[in-house]
Amino acid sequence: MFKRRDFIKAIPALGSLMGLPTLASASEEKAKANSDRKVWVDLLYKISHPVLDAMSQEKLTELMPLETPPDAYADRASVTYLEVLGRTLAGLAPWLELEDISSEEAGAQKELREKALKSISNGVDPNSPDYLNWTKGAQPLVDGAFLVHGIMRAPKALWEPLDADTKARFIKEIHAQKLAIKPFYNNWLLFGAMLDAFLFFVGDQGDMMRIDFAVKKHQDWYLGDGWYGDGDDFHLDFYNGYVIQPMLIQVLEVASKVQKSYEKDLEEAVKRMQRFARQQELMISPEGTYPPIGRSICYRSGAFQPLAEIAYKGLLNEELSQGQVRSALTAVYSKLFGAKGTFDENGWLQLGLVGHQPSLAEPYISTGSLYLCTLGFLPLGLPATHSFWTDPAEDWTSRKIWNGIDVPRDHAM
Repeated sequence: MFKRRDFIKAIPALGSLMGLPTLASASEEKAKANSDRKVWVDLLYKISHPVLDAMSQEKLTELMPLETPPDAYADRASVTYLEVLGRTLAGLAPWLELEDISSEEAGAQKELREKALKSISNGVDPNSPDYLNWTKGAQPLVDGAFLVHGIMRAPKALWEPLDADTKARFIKEIHAQKLAIKPFYNNWLLFGAMLDAFLFFVGDQGDMMRIDFAVKKHQDWYLGDGWYGDGDDFHLDFYNGYVIQPMLIQVLEVASKVQKSYEKDLEEAVKRMQRFARQQELMISPEGTYPPIGRSICYRSGAFQPLAEIAYKGLLNEELSQGQVRSALTAVYSKLFGAKGTFDENGWLQLGLVGHQPSLAEPYISTGSLYLCTLGFLPLGLPATHSFWTDPAEDWTSRKIWNGIDVPRDHAM
């Protein structure tokens, strides 16, 4: 039987990655390429296991700590549990869906798949101690959207195996959430659209007008060169990564299957995210850091969801090799999750970006919020034999430039 300690014991090896990899011989590069995936899998398991292990046993509200900043909103205790489930599964989903899984990963994947299904079931069961808050306050709309995002990314792992009663309860909660919570006039329009996209996705009745409104407003809010505004305003932060671009594409992927006219919108949105992903790679410094700008930096690696998704979908543009993207993200994630204080003594994430830094958290952030970090791990949905994992490690763009290497200049769309 798979034991959690078999995976966790590999985590201290992250310390060796805190110094950036030195690219040397071909054999060393191949070994580095193989080790990168193990680092990612070990990290994703370490992040996800406490959540799904607790909730699958109906002990999430009992065992998960509730850490908040001093000025936290009063309702965090009532919303943090849907947060942690939705955000964990949104990024974990592609790996759970992977069928071409290596024997080294199969035990862990099977364990987390089973725990995820039980967690979803408990979350919609009114008789469970871990029955979730779906409709009280505004925040549940956000995390209902992240949860359905995960299910749409892994329907074979997270939807099809559910029993009929659980599916019916889940759909009922999504309809109730739609009726109870009105989206704010900004990126929240996409949360509402995600619920409708999910209903179409599972063969229920969504509202195409809500989807169309969210799509058209984000087209209006497009600022150029791969960036969308958050509503009418521009915020220099990572919300294009946390929410806007990936959810817009997910909504359009569903909408284009319902109405063919959305295919051009999807094609346009993908090109914009490709450009944004290129910029994200440029933001990664030679040391594997990135600028801690704007709101919600405690979401850590979730900021790089567009770059991760473009890699996962095989859509990296010509300036980016798979080896350099994998190396860059491995360097970043090793910095983030190898820092002392990132996890508490029981393995739960703590507030902060690089370690435990509660002063970085906004009033809307609590322990459950932090699990948006899983969104950076989408390429684990590619098998270990995929070139993203087997291509030799390569310096990323800023590292090349600051080492004096001549590279093609960057340019706008």
